[in-house]
This record gives sequence, C-alpha cells and structure tokens, in this order.
Amino acid sequence: MSDLPRAPQSACFMGLGYIGLPTAIIAAAAGINVCGVDINPEIVKKTNLGRLHFGEPNLDEICSRVVAEGKLKAYCEPKPCDAYFIVVPTPFKANHEPDISYVKAAAERVIPLLKENDLFVIESTSPIGTTEKVLQIIYSSRPELKGKIYAAYCPERVLPGNILKELIENDRIIGGADLASANVAAAFYKVFVKGDLHLTDCKTAEMCKLTENSSRDVQIAFANELSMICDKAGINVWELINLANKHPRVNILQPGCGVGGHCIAVDPYFLTSDFPVESRLIATSREINNYKALWCAEKICSEILKFRLAHQRKPVTAIMGLSFKPNIDDLRESPAKFIAARVIQSADSEILISEPNIKDHDVFKLTDYAKAYEKADIVAFLLAHDEYKTLPKADNKVILNFCGLKNFG
Repeated sequence: MSDLPRAPQSACFMGLGYIGLPTAIIAAAAGINVCGVDINPEIVKKTNLGRLHFGEPNLDEICSRVVAEGKLKAYCEPKPCDAYFIVVPTPFKANHEPDISYVKAAAERVIPLLKENDLFVIESTSPIGTTEKVLQIIYSSRPELKGKIYAAYCPERVLPGNILKELIENDRIIGGADLASANVAAAFYKVFVKGDLHLTDCKTAEMCKLTENSSRDVQIAFANELSMICDKAGINVWELINLANKHPRVNILQPGCGVGGHCIAVDPYFLTSDFPVESRLIATSREINNYKALWCAEKICSEILKFRLAHQRKPVTAIMGLSFKPNIDDLRESPAKFIAARVIQSADSEILISEPNIKDHDVFKLTDYAKAYEKADIVAFLLAHDEYKTLPKADNKVILNFCGLKNFG
C-alpha cells in the first residue's frame, strides 16, 4: 500500500449514528478535518459539546478532545469537503424488502457540493448494485462529474462495545468503482486503519458485507435449532455444544434468544429479497432465529402458568436483559424486547424488566437487576450481562437460562 495517492484532508460524514460518529471521531483524531452531519439537532448539539449520544467504551475522551481541537464539527447540513461518506441506516420495509431511501437522500444532499477529484464513499450496508445506482443519481444531476470523481463502497465490520479497537485494527474491504477510486479510498482509510486494506470492486464489497452477516446468521440458527431440539429431548444444550466442539473441525456457536442488532438481523434480507430462489438456506435461518424469540416467550408464559396452577397465585417474573447483545445499551432489532412485550401481553404475572445498560426506556418500566432477581419467582435470563454473573444462586426460583449464563447453567 506504499504507492497509494495522497489521502483527502477533509471529510464529511453523513450520519452520526453508532458507526458514523465513531468513524468521524477516529478520522479527526488521525488529523483529518471532519464535518459530521445528522438530521437530528440534538445529536448535532451533543456532538459539538464533545459528548456521545450512546454508550461506547473509551470513545468519550477522544470525542471531547477532537471537538475541542476543532478537528470535528457537527452540522445539520453538509459542508464542502474533499471526501463524503454515507453512513446512514438501511432498514427493511414491512415485506423485508431493503429500503435504501436514506442512502439516496444523504447522497442527494451532497451532490451540489461535489467537485472534481472528490471522493464519494458509501459505508451503509446496502443491496448489491446500490453504489452503481447512487452514482447514476449523481451523474444524472451533475453529468460534468462523470469520470471526474472517485467512488467506492467500504462497509464497516465492527462490534458495539468494542468499536474503537475494531475500527482501527480490523481489515477493511475497499470496493472501488474503478482501481483509481479504490486506491484513493484506501489512502483515506490508511490514515487511521492498522488492519489490511483489501481492494476489490463495488459489487463484490457489497456482497462481502452481506455474506459475512448472513454466514453468522446461519451459524446462529443452527445453534438455536439445536437448543430447541435439546429442550424437547431433555438434554443440556450447553454441555452438548461444549462436547461437540471438542471435535477438531467443529465450532458450534452458543444459542441465545434470537438475533438482533443493526447487521445480522437485517442484512440477510437484502439477499433473500433480491435472490429468493437462490437464498433458501439464508431465508430459513432467518425464520429460525426469528422463531427462537417467540419460542422463548412461550416458554416463559408456560412456566408462569405452571407456577399459578401449583401455587394458586400469580408469580413475579423477572425478564433479565433488553439489549441485543451482552453489556451494551443498543436495543436495535433486539429479540429480548419482543420477548418482554409478548410476555407482558400474554401472561398473568407481575413482570419486572431489568436492563442495567440503560437508565430508562420509553415503553418498559425498568427495575434494578438485583431487586428484580430478589423479588422474582421466575427469572428469565435473556442476556448474559456481567451484572447478572454476580447474582447468587437461589433454589427457590424457577430459572430460565436462554443465554448460557454459567452461574445458572
């Protein structure tokens, strides 16, 4: 990578969410002049105060420093820069068809600012061919820019709770509209990425992102399916998987209460929507992982009914965890939220909800995890948060361990 062209000196990040803001902060810390853009004025205000609008370890201090140094400034509208990065959500519609309207809208906002030799990059997870479609929108509005700007698709691959480390150390896929574009984009990322940069074309990079998360979804589906089989057969699934993984070529993942988050629970639909015949394994895996949340909710409701019949009173039931993975405050696409809502709606029980990573929730009333555990007759562990690992065992409680919490396995 020593022959890379000179990196852009200023960058505009369209979207200051869980990926856009950390990337903007790290780029600014590496010396790039960064303009961060978000349609939410509260996010813009917080960013300009040097504060994050979500929890992420070790990032607050860097954010405060780069804002104080003037290297990062947030706005509600984009400003002229040398490089533009689209880092906005790509949700799916009710029929699981991907929605790239946010990507298009963000791109349209920077079109008037684009000039010759600028770099335009999409980081948002996107269906195959999205980069080409957006470039057509740009060139239809600014035909004089065709062949005069650099364009690439460069997906992120980080884990909430460890974003700072992974944005810097993980390898990156650089999918250029052409080789020159790939090299210019690589020069930018090389400023702050210590991992290897792998150059390819836009479509392959788009497919690579979808492939990574679909692969994870399929593997989790196998583990979740095993857990349901083992429950019916009266087998401890955690012991089973541990034993099976002693095989030198077997590496089964741990089951959970479903799949959530901004990637694994969403990205496979981008393939099943465009390639319904060819993606049958991926589609079935999505169905299994979605069903696992319903299965968990029904197991909890069944235990509540058993308790009522045995003790002639309503039990107190603690739902432990709402986030989509342990030890984070991110609730996007969380199966635990679905489970909690389903149990509240369906079961005749006093329900206590615990989520130690957030202070409050606009739907669920939260209870301190220790108090919820102490008061509960039935405890359903949906996430293996560190706080839950400190709780003492209690023989007088019904424990439903959906996450492999070792203290209660």
